[in-house]
Amino acid sequence: MKTIWQYLPKPFFILAPMEAVTDTVFRRVVAKAAKPDLFFTEFTNATGWVHAGEKAVAGRLDVVDHEIEQPVVAQIWGGISKDIAALAQHCKTLGFQSIDINMGCPASSALKGGGGSDLIRNPELASEIISAAKTAGLPVSVKTRLGYSKADEWDVWLDHILKQDIVALTVHLRSKKEMSKVPAHWELMSDIRKLRDDIAPQTLLIGNGDVTDRAHGLQLVEDTGIDGIMMGRGVFTNIFAFERSPAAHSQDELLAMLNYHLDLFEAHHTPSGDPKRLYNKPYETLKRFFKIYIRDFPGSGELRARLMETNTIPEAREVLALHK
Repeated sequence: MKTIWQYLPKPFFILAPMEAVTDTVFRRVVAKAAKPDLFFTEFTNATGWVHAGEKAVAGRLDVVDHEIEQPVVAQIWGGISKDIAALAQHCKTLGFQSIDINMGCPASSALKGGGGSDLIRNPELASEIISAAKTAGLPVSVKTRLGYSKADEWDVWLDHILKQDIVALTVHLRSKKEMSKVPAHWELMSDIRKLRDDIAPQTLLIGNGDVTDRAHGLQLVEDTGIDGIMMGRGVFTNIFAFERSPAAHSQDELLAMLNYHLDLFEAHHTPSGDPKRLYNKPYETLKRFFKIYIRDFPGSGELRARLMETNTIPEAREVLALHK
């Protein structure tokens, strides 16, 4: 039976998992602007879910529109194998068709729990984590970095990961220590692809880091021979980054996308009467998205400043209506 990975076009484009960003609301916004070939959920902590259930997950695994948000991969992380196995099984129960393990997050909270990029320093545990995720019977992929302290650690680390029989490997082309302070090391990707070809030619290889839009990604694919591109922060400067035929987008189009985002957020966060529904992000979390839509047109700075002073969606709508 084919997996969702095998149905992807070549090359394919993925919306990167971003904490407190790529939830069910934002995935639907991106899909309306220009849909990628594959979505990832926000990364979800396995041990948190095991000990505190849905309260700890806080909606990270919500998929509201099972047509628009498909195909979607559940990304999980942690440093305890049995917890990874439990959450992977839960993801299967929720209907996910694939599991991705985050082995690249540099956040101190992830490192403290032995997950994220801390696994780069513990390759044997990384192997155990992958094996544990596979017990759910779903295809397993990994997203990681070049190394922990230095970019030139990539050969030993990625050699190890490619030997774990994973369906896909996404490489964020920086080390944990580099964070995002230096340009992504795309000059290394051709050599990484050769390593993949030698060790695990069946494993799809995906590049991540500083990709601005589809056209840029296509050029990187041509230069390196990899299978796919993952874009994250690129959508913050261009919500239409995944579009196949790049076009200029007007102020009205950008404001329409913002209004659509407001509508989805409001609908998702309005109490539904369902006692199991624990996901309820505060309005303040919306403000990080305003810069996506309110930019590069006359008066955009002033409009964005007024929106940042609002406290409710009706207030935001009123500011937008007055701008017209």
